[in-house]
Amino acid sequence: TIQFTSDTVIAITGGDFAPTLNEKPIAMYQAVSVKKDDVLRVGLSRNGNWGYLAFADGLDIPKEMGSCSTDVKCSIGGFKGRKLEKDDQIDFCTNGRYLKNFHYRKLRQPDFTADVAEIRVVMGPQDDYFTEEGIQTFLNSEYVLTSQSDRMGYRLEGDYIEHNEKGSDIISDGISFGSIQVPAHGKPIIMLADRQTTG
Repeated sequence: TIQFTSDTVIAITGGDFAPTLNEKPIAMYQAVSVKKDDVLRVGLSRNGNWGYLAFADGLDIPKEMGSCSTDVKCSIGGFKGRKLEKDDQIDFCTNGRYLKNFHYRKLRQPDFTADVAEIRVVMGPQDDYFTEEGIQTFLNSEYVLTSQSDRMGYRLEGDYIEHNEKGSDIISDGISFGSIQVPAHGKPIIMLADRQTTG
């Protein structure tokens, strides 16, 4: 629940968390005007895992290494390096910024209800560590996201991906967003925003 202390324009995207403004449903994927003392509530997810709230006036948060984002595991950045808690207050960078024609700023809301998604994969520099059967297993199997997933990585459960005689241990290498690791247990992990830099 967020109570606004000044006028601004917001937009909510991501999964459908049934947002309301002053107990009335509001549209997602479009700019919405809010007034001082308005109360925004975000409910339980109807679909999707993540939701995003944008403020036209920006948030007055000190930058760490050029970013206002929060790394909760390292307790740096964002608002005191932690998740928001009851009674926290964050000021806007500007006050009541007007967005010209903001009523027309809207996007089509994606459909997150599909149970299965087809993911495009580009083979990486260590594809020679897998048997041909292991590669075909990975490219042609269905994997399920496990509960052991977070912002560091999505752990997948599914068919075993076989390494060849080189094994699964490699010299540490740079890890980019979206890289997929396959450790010795043969189950893929998709690396996300809070991934380690090398591995």
